[in-house]
Amino acid sequence: MFQFFANTFGYLLQLLYMVVKNYGLAIILFTVLIKLILLPLSIKQQKTMKKSSKIQDKMKVLQFKYKDDQEKMNQEMMNLYKEENINPFSGCLTGIIQIILLLSIFYLVRSPLTFMQKIPTENINTYIEQLKQEEKPVSNVYPEIDLIREYELLKEKNPEDENIDKIKIEMNFLGLDLSKIPQQNMSDYTVYIIPILYILSTFISIRLTTSMQEKQKEEKEEKVIDLNTGKEELKEENEMDTVMQTNKMMSWMMPLMSISIALVAPLGLALYWLINNVLMILERLILNKVIKD
Repeated sequence: MFQFFANTFGYLLQLLYMVVKNYGLAIILFTVLIKLILLPLSIKQQKTMKKSSKIQDKMKVLQFKYKDDQEKMNQEMMNLYKEENINPFSGCLTGIIQIILLLSIFYLVRSPLTFMQKIPTENINTYIEQLKQEEKPVSNVYPEIDLIREYELLKEKNPEDENIDKIKIEMNFLGLDLSKIPQQNMSDYTVYIIPILYILSTFISIRLTTSMQEKQKEEKEEKVIDLNTGKEELKEENEMDTVMQTNKMMSWMMPLMSISIALVAPLGLALYWLINNVLMILERLILNKVIKD
């Protein structure tokens, strides 16, 4: 399934590359277009989150009222969602789409010769064997990136091969070689620029999400309904709930995980992650302002 989507996305990336003649620019435009395509889904998700936040008090009342009748509580919850026109499963759908998209684009950027340039697998395997015969390093995870880097050698060994020129992809972007993997080029300081920016953007993205949730928490006082007397009291929450604690932990864990990922991935893949993070931050800021409660 992931390969199917990777192959489909490959046509779009190839089209963009033919226009701009640069892999880095093509990756940036590709990321922007994917974000625009998914924008309606993001807007719908944001609206659902806003609506869900507004009915929290009603949900707490139902949870308290039917705490001894799980089936009745679930039924009343679904009725509440229906009345408020909220799909409780929309978040799951969004998450599934994001996972499919993430893995499909990983396949695409990891293997641009297969999914973008449409070079037959048997040809790619032949080129890999040729590099190994020449004792050139070939990555088990990103072998096609090594083929792109060794284009001149492969061109010399396969002068009559009609597919050989498809290997030549312009990987230079603002002075950075997007075919390089930081772990394999530790002495080259330029390989750290995109990974560092990617890690910073990951940290900012998570902190932004946490900050928004904390702000909503501070602005909203929890309503406690006394069902016996019918009186309503207000009180401030003194303890951080489980979700907030998890987000705080993630704000430190995710950047640390990003470091290990960014160091072993080609810069072209790290560039996609970086641009995607930047666009996601802008999207959250804009939608949070535009979509009101």
